[in-house]
Amino acid sequence: MALLCYIHIMNHTAILSSFDKYTTFSFGDKKLTFRTCNNLERYTKINLWDAGYIEVMAKYKHNKEEIEEYIDLIPVLEGLYMDKEKFLAPIKEVKIEYI
Repeated sequence: MALLCYIHIMNHTAILSSFDKYTTFSFGDKKLTFRTCNNLERYTKINLWDAGYIEVMAKYKHNKEEIEEYIDLIPVLEGLYMDKEKFLAPIKEVKIEYI
């Protein structure tokens, strides 16, 4: 039963991450990768997920304090000619994950 519950939760959870100069947003079998600031070290906390709009705390190399950042996935999805409503509708939560 616990495995089924975990799979159900994961089916509604997207993953935000970053590497080098890029941000990644993964959900299901899709992984969006787009350019970000050169000085981004990592995302640290999701403050808000609102159907394609993310408020997230980020740590930058040049600053001791975390900074609130805003990511709007709608222009990214439109640029890729993806059906934004179909892609975003099942996402209930976003988590930060680094491997």
